Amino acid sequence: MKSNADSFYSLVYQITSQVPAGRVTTYGRIAALAGSPRASRAVGYALSALKEENLQQIPWQRVINAQGRISGKGDLLRADLQKKLLEKEGIVFDENDVVNLALYLWP
Repeated sequence: MKSNADSFYSLVYQITSQVPAGRVTTYGRIAALAGSPRASRAVGYALSALKEENLQQIPWQRVINAQGRISGKGDLLRADLQKKLLEKEGIVFDENDVVNLALYLWP
């Protein structure tokens, strides 16, 4: 039987998979779309729990914080990878490493 956390994580992955290349969304927007608008931190946990083999199928890199920044939380390698992947998709960061959400935000 699936736990509530497993069901929530699956929903997060399903929603995240819909974010198109060249666009970003926020942890809070994913949480709201999943029906849990106060669960943005849980969205971050779900994405950080992705197994290596799922990183290619689920575009985790397209989820950033509400300020338009990458939330590395001490995992600098993954934060650097996230920025490189987003830049490869055409996402532009300003001199403060902030994405213009007015330009790139989905949905």
